[in-house]
Amino acid sequence: MAIEMRQQMKMVQQLVMTPQLQQAIKLLQLSRIELQDVVRQELEENPVLDESLEQEEIRDADQFELQEKEELPPVDSGDFKEVAAGEETRSELDWESYLEGYNYSAGEQYYDDDEDRPSYENILTKKGTLFDHLVWQLNLNRFSDQERMIGAEIIGNIDEDGYLRTTTADIAHVCQVDEPAVEQVLLRIQDFDPPGAGARDLRECLLLQVRSLNMGGTLVEGILLHHLKDLELRKYKPIAKALGCEVNDILLAARVIASLDPKPGRIYGQEDIQYISPDIFVYKVGEEYVVTLNEEGLPNLRINPLYAPEPKGEKVEKPEKDNGGAKVDEYINDKMRSAMWLIKSIHQRQRTIYKTAKSIVKFQREFFDKGIEYLKPLVLRDVAEDIGMHESTISRVTTNKYMQTPQGLFELKYFFNSGISTSDGDFIASESVKNKIKEILENEDPKKPYSDQKLAELLSANQINIARRTVTKYREMLRIGSSSERKRLF
Repeated sequence: MAIEMRQQMKMVQQLVMTPQLQQAIKLLQLSRIELQDVVRQELEENPVLDESLEQEEIRDADQFELQEKEELPPVDSGDFKEVAAGEETRSELDWESYLEGYNYSAGEQYYDDDEDRPSYENILTKKGTLFDHLVWQLNLNRFSDQERMIGAEIIGNIDEDGYLRTTTADIAHVCQVDEPAVEQVLLRIQDFDPPGAGARDLRECLLLQVRSLNMGGTLVEGILLHHLKDLELRKYKPIAKALGCEVNDILLAARVIASLDPKPGRIYGQEDIQYISPDIFVYKVGEEYVVTLNEEGLPNLRINPLYAPEPKGEKVEKPEKDNGGAKVDEYINDKMRSAMWLIKSIHQRQRTIYKTAKSIVKFQREFFDKGIEYLKPLVLRDVAEDIGMHESTISRVTTNKYMQTPQGLFELKYFFNSGISTSDGDFIASESVKNKIKEILENEDPKKPYSDQKLAELLSANQINIARRTVTKYREMLRIGSSSERKRLF
């Protein structure tokens, strides 16, 4: 069979993701802080894009109520039609919207005061690490140059929990010294603050803390040295028999050991608290809930007036441009399209978030009125069908978005959960079941904790019929230990 080349024509259908559509999808799933970073970067790189100096604020109560009653205009699918350079880019578009600044808010504008802004007291300070704290103490103590070198190597191998994660033999090899010299320096470092830092295992860590409390030679030290495993298994009677004392004495010693810190370095390794700024606010006004978008920190974008096209009807004869001038026009057109698509994408993002939030409030009305026990089962499809969008769009909208409600601050994904049938034929949200389990365990007798089977029976008495293995799964999701781990003898 001969091999030959020939041309063929055929028609096929395929979905093509234009760069503009990709940008819209990307912006949709960004958090508000991430969106601010994207906008700031675009403002720096795109000369056509400008920030309006005057932010529109709605303070009139009548206008506020009017906007609440207004229907949102339908989103034109043509918004994301790809525009060729020079077609509609600089002539037929609504330039007033782009020149005066685009208002992204799809609903009511959230009005805030400077007094409500978050405090910035601590953002200019750097939190000290365990490494810094130990090195500081190393420099304060009297060490020879060789000992200081060994000490620096030891501290460099102590992890965030405070444990030495290498052997003294390895440190001796690196520093080219004898192992006893490393042991001497390590003993001195183990006297540093916090007590227990520099330990090689849990037993040594707890012993260092006990000795720092001048409890060496006591029953507590004896338990740690010889019966730590039995203590973990709560075998108090065998420990008492082996040490020749009463069980109550073992319980008192166990209480002291329980007060020790198994990870002494974590007080320096904890991450700074990350404050969440809500994307949506929900207020109750009368008998209705009002949804507002948080626009604080989001620039009001517009097209720079310097690059606006000439008004219609005013045709000015322009000299013919050389190749360099054509490249400039092409560059400006490209940046113009980029700026317009960014503004449109942000606008559609805000509209979609607003519509999704309104739908969630509608479905979860009882939750907003009465609390978590009245949270209803809800899936992405319910909201998607309600606002006429795809499930994947709702999934992106609810990613990294938070809603401030009368019941507290919640991630949008929190409102979506599966349903569990009750004995009366109704359905209850899985989050409500978890909350019920948490309430039961908080009120249990710590000396006689409930088993998972007992929890299932108690839930069944509340018309929530779930299997024991489901109770176990929910308990583990709540990071609550088993009955044996929760049991307290003192």
